[in-house]
Amino acid sequence: MNVLIVEDEKSLALEINDFLGKEGYIIEHARKKASAEEKILINNYDFILLDLGLPDGDGFELLKLIKSLKNRDDAIIILTARSEVDDRIKGLEEGADDYLPKPFSLNELLARMHAVTRRKHKFERNDIKVHDFVLDIQNRAVSFDNERIHLTKKEYEILNYLVLNKNRVVSRTSLTEHVWGDILEINSDSNFVDVHVKNLRKKLSVYAKTEWLETVRSVGYRITL
Repeated sequence: MNVLIVEDEKSLALEINDFLGKEGYIIEHARKKASAEEKILINNYDFILLDLGLPDGDGFELLKLIKSLKNRDDAIIILTARSEVDDRIKGLEEGADDYLPKPFSLNELLARMHAVTRRKHKFERNDIKVHDFVLDIQNRAVSFDNERIHLTKKEYEILNYLVLNKNRVVSRTSLTEHVWGDILEINSDSNFVDVHVKNLRKKLSVYAKTEWLETVRSVGYRITL
């Protein structure tokens, strides 16, 4: 899953970057409102961690921009030193998914990201039943009958993203963007997505049938639950 950190405090941005990077997230960083706008207009993100006090503008303006864009589902968590209740209410009413005042624990940030993911995709728990398998979004693991299955980071991310978008056809382009990050850096003619899905199927099929992981010809993939 890819994350945009909009934060002008360099040390905090680096801490979040290092912490979430170790958790498997793909990170981009913008220090100013203008550079954040440019990134948001080009890319889709699973999460945008948004500081309100930016050197060249107000974070609320970025929030309004994101919410004005069509076909966007970026989850937004406001990270700010502003403690006023009115600011928290305004952020939530204008479409933010959560609000975390500074200073905060990085573990709490991750827990809130998990909670937002569950809410947005209508899952009650971190461990999701996927037919004969269990996907644990908190521990980034897949298991069968309590036995953990060894997947590469990309194989896990593909399965995770398809499960979160259950019963919907996910295009190869969307899958690439959310699993690998900036699609502009990737050769669109490459079949590397299909290769990763093939390897994922092969590993899962050792344990049980995987007809629920469907290939939608010329479009992408779908997981039916």
